Amino acid sequence: MKLAVFDLNSFYGPAQILFDIALEVDEGEVVALLGRNGAGKSTTFRAIVGLVEQRAGRILFEGKDISQTQTYEIVRGGLGYVPEERRIFTELTVEENLEVGRQPRRANAPHWTREKLFALFPNLGEMRNRLGGRMSGGEQQMLTIARTLMGNPSLVLLDEPSEGLSPKIVEQMVAAILTMKKEGVSIVVCEQNLHFARLICDRAYIIERGRICFGGTMSELDARPDIRDAHLSL
Repeated sequence: MKLAVFDLNSFYGPAQILFDIALEVDEGEVVALLGRNGAGKSTTFRAIVGLVEQRAGRILFEGKDISQTQTYEIVRGGLGYVPEERRIFTELTVEENLEVGRQPRRANAPHWTREKLFALFPNLGEMRNRLGGRMSGGEQQMLTIARTLMGNPSLVLLDEPSEGLSPKIVEQMVAAILTMKKEGVSIVVCEQNLHFARLICDRAYIIERGRICFGGTMSELDARPDIRDAHLSL
């Protein structure tokens, strides 16, 4: 088991946001966390990587309990996080942004070089010296993922990777994620776009008002239109 979350509860001040979240990710698996805006998807990711101060429960990454571990230690341990806000360094070039994310090679994860990442995201290879602030939203999204991969993670949390992207860039994102999976990276994708999730994911969880209300394969989800309509329809 690559990642296992048990009874995760999180709070912002006195308000409880997550209620007994439980999910699992197997080695080499792509799992979706689906839900509407405000359902608790991003908070779940932030809690897993230690960015939410008030939390309770157990989080196991590669069998190690990281529930009380600092964020920088979690990332150094091989768990990558791509936030929705992207947070690239706008005054640095593409290559400089990638260097910021560099970490040593890991025995249990694929090793990513700049050239390998430029093959994964050809758009970035054509703008190695461009400043991050002069890139489109889709290009910035690619750069954020590539920078995370420079840390050679064995598991990556991708927060809304398809949001606001053109159909062409979404196609490239699908291809990149499937390549990451083929390379051996386990992935959890936080998404609203069910069609996008179908193209890349093995299983899905649905979160509603901070609670997991469904867990199963994509085929099992497709067989439950009542679940989809109740929790994913706009």
